[in-house]
Amino acid sequence: MSRSLVETILGAIVLIVALGFVAYAYTTSDVADPGGYRVDAAFDRIDGITVGSDVRISGIKVGQVLASRLDPVSFQAILTLSVANDVELPSDSSARILSESLLGGRYVDLQPGAEMELLADGDEIAFTQSAINLEDLIGRFVFSGSEEG
Repeated sequence: MSRSLVETILGAIVLIVALGFVAYAYTTSDVADPGGYRVDAAFDRIDGITVGSDVRISGIKVGQVLASRLDPVSFQAILTLSVANDVELPSDSSARILSESLLGGRYVDLQPGAEMELLADGDEIAFTQSAINLEDLIGRFVFSGSEEG
């Protein structure tokens, strides 16, 4: 009986330690909402963008992607972006999806506009540029070269 009691206590300790690791990993990761205000942006393609992807201005991280969904009417991908409160974006700002490198991940790049009116929580970024599909570009280059000969 004492052996089963020791095994039970050790099992409980292992579970407590495992829960501690999960809690630590959650609090130190970027999974939670970082705060700031939310804006939406509609794209034709969002290849490589997932929840948690960076939102950057001039290469500096100013937020992250909070959610993605499909608009059932236009069939565009709608991204919900979180932008830090200290970053004030003009209403004519634009968003585009860029690659970190040739084989790297993707992020949303914001280009501030020039309007005096600012984007507020819940507004939509009207000007967007979708992700460029590298395979399509290579295919166009390869097959356009063969048509000339």
